[in-house]
Amino acid sequence: MAVVGTDTGVGKTVVAAALTRWLREDGLDARAIKPAQTGYPPDDDAGVVAAACGDPEAAICPRYLKPALAPRVAAEASGEPLAYDSVLAACREAIDETRVPIVEGVGGLRVPLADDREVIDLVADLSAATIVVTRSGLGTLNHTALSVEALRQRGIEVRGIVCNEYEGATIAERTNPDELERVTGLSVETVPSIESDDPRTLADGVREALSSDFRDRLSAGAF
Repeated sequence: MAVVGTDTGVGKTVVAAALTRWLREDGLDARAIKPAQTGYPPDDDAGVVAAACGDPEAAICPRYLKPALAPRVAAEASGEPLAYDSVLAACREAIDETRVPIVEGVGGLRVPLADDREVIDLVADLSAATIVVTRSGLGTLNHTALSVEALRQRGIEVRGIVCNEYEGATIAERTNPDELERVTGLSVETVPSIESDDPRTLADGVREALSSDFRDRLSAGAF
């Protein structure tokens, strides 16, 4: 499974953390895999997942880059080599070692990853089914529909959408979930803003917001 997003900062990490923690508490060997981390430090998505799960083995990231840029651009700016084949191989190795791997995307789907490949290429090469995390407010219909279309054109299965930081404060927010279901044919979950910096609290908040149907499908291995 891959948790991908329509953009950077939409909440992929907290969703990945929630799913990883939930599955591990159910006794499954789940681990989050971040293909590459930029903006490090302070950004450390694998570290957030590990902290949420209370276990450093709950997440892995094979490559860290300091500039807060797309991975390919960050590697070029810092003068460090970054080959797509090495990123793909590291992800495949981590997947082979994990019963329930959860790959977290890097920014949006068309973010340059390495060489001439993008995040969507990695998801396709890993044959991962996806959950799309998106913003809840104005503009998300276009971004989300285009992301779902891009995934489907590559033969990548999309199993659901999560609208993050949902408050329902505007007409756009209140109508977006139903509109997304209409235009994509997918089930849409909403997760409210969670006022906390604690990874465990964030993960628990996401998990509690997800519907019982989503939780049942996850526990049954439908993702």
